[in-house]
Amino acid sequence: MAIEITDAARARMQDFVARQPNAAGIRFGIKRSGCSGFGYTVALAEAVGADDVVFDDHGLQLVIDRAALPLVDGTRIDFERNGLNASFVFRNPNATGECGCGSSFTVDAAS
Repeated sequence: MAIEITDAARARMQDFVARQPNAAGIRFGIKRSGCSGFGYTVALAEAVGADDVVFDDHGLQLVIDRAALPLVDGTRIDFERNGLNASFVFRNPNATGECGCGSSFTVDAAS
């Protein structure tokens, strides 16, 4: 299982963690949302639970709930700026469809 984090995304995540020194790292996950079924979540991880898997990426601790791993395995996380807007961008090889605005995705039922 692997998650790829670009230099830009890592720098942004490390900035968040540096502002909250008690954080366990960055929590990357999914939630039921949007018109396609799932949305991505990126937040500070307050703690690492028994059901979490932790990946170390150049010193950045990425915390992922074990149940979400099959849906996000292989995802590339980038951080892009476009004018005044900036956001994380996800390229997930498991996604079989996305909504028009790109904020949610779907996977095959067999996944």
